[in-house]
Amino acid sequence: MESAVNFGAWSLVPLIFALVIAFWTRSAIFSLFAGCLIGVMMMGYDPQATLLGLDPAGGLVKLIAASLDGEFIRICVIIIFIGILFELFKRAGVLVAFAEKVSKTGTSPKKVKFTTWLLGFFIVDDYFSPLMTGPIMRPLTDAAKVSREKLAFILDSTTASVCVLVPFMSWGAYIGGLIAKEGGPINGVDEAITLFAASIPYNIYPMLLILFTMLICLEIIPDFGFMKKAETRARLEGKVLRDDAIPMISDEGDDIFQQKHEKTYLFFDFAVPIFIVFGTVIITYFMFGSLMILEAFIMAVIYLGTSLYAKKYVRDFSDLTEIGIKGAKSVMSAIIITALAYCINTVTKGLGAAEFIMAFSDDFMTPSLLVASTFFITAVISFSTGTSWGAFALMIPFVLPIAYGFSGGVAHDPIVYKALAAVVGGGIFGDHSSPVSDTSVLASVGAGSDHMDHVITQLPYALVVGTTTILLYLVI
Repeated sequence: MESAVNFGAWSLVPLIFALVIAFWTRSAIFSLFAGCLIGVMMMGYDPQATLLGLDPAGGLVKLIAASLDGEFIRICVIIIFIGILFELFKRAGVLVAFAEKVSKTGTSPKKVKFTTWLLGFFIVDDYFSPLMTGPIMRPLTDAAKVSREKLAFILDSTTASVCVLVPFMSWGAYIGGLIAKEGGPINGVDEAITLFAASIPYNIYPMLLILFTMLICLEIIPDFGFMKKAETRARLEGKVLRDDAIPMISDEGDDIFQQKHEKTYLFFDFAVPIFIVFGTVIITYFMFGSLMILEAFIMAVIYLGTSLYAKKYVRDFSDLTEIGIKGAKSVMSAIIITALAYCINTVTKGLGAAEFIMAFSDDFMTPSLLVASTFFITAVISFSTGTSWGAFALMIPFVLPIAYGFSGGVAHDPIVYKALAAVVGGGIFGDHSSPVSDTSVLASVGAGSDHMDHVITQLPYALVVGTTTILLYLVI
């Protein structure tokens, strides 16, 4: 979707406006809505129209047509089934039982944080990882007085960052496809994926972020900035959320969360549903080449609902329906934010924000600055649009020809590896730090944190790692 008018630098106005409002009010929904409203009026701009040429209705039609695609609907349904599964866990009493069982081992905050990092590190999928690791670890981090902001940061830092270091996953196939499409000295997708794999050792940002997160979890690097305030609040006051926070998973139904039964079946009602999710995802990947995350959670919900009904923990089908409604209500804020994130993503793309950033940077792209500037530009595009894959699609055709020119037309050359790695790393920066990124939203969902609290506490950490990455690219 393209706008009929070239807005240039003005294309960044909706996102900048949304960010300013977000940091001022800490309300993700209000700020994203405000940014969308500004963008809708700009998208509907018509010089022939009245009222300064603004046509909000026309812009709204364009926005809805471009935003509400199948991927958006699928993410919303996944989030709903996450909420239903969590509500079933509450009814089964397994979350309390699991937390109590583990807490008897004297689990420390450091151990809980490191376990979360480790679990996220080994689940190689940007959507599945936070949605599965978060609900498993949340009772433990709450018991250990670890803030939800810290949990969201750990989840977010071990998702896409891990995915781009594994070339045989969907990320590698997608990036390989973009490289192959560009042509040049590369012949075919197989050779393109080989080139991507060869660039991984130069992909400083995700490797540095994973290491940085581990050191934060082990408390070797102390917390700082807004995260330090959040951790101090959780540790001294026992408040894992700030007083006015709006968690992406609501705490409605705490009576169910506290419900205990004479016998709690941790294996059948907690471990088996998790195994079903993991097993379905793994099997479908090897059978069909894709991770069927939605189908995995649907199967887990069907199994656990049937199990609880058989044990009389669910009275009847109307009771089961009520649990489903409560589960859907508990993630409603997440769905609203996801919808608004998709809308503002569409707005910034439609107004030409990415094209403006690329054109602006074209004047100073030199061999000595190629890698560092590529990382920075891709990071800005990804942060602005909330999508790393979109940033890859824009920057790989832009950067690779320049890199091939510097390498003398040779594909397997250090300058090509570094340039490609800088594109991928820059995309990851925006993907996990932007408030309009779907993976950031899912990290907030998994952690049950306030989304803007997650963004505000995480951003200084991302900027430290990002700045370090740029400095390293300037010297290597």
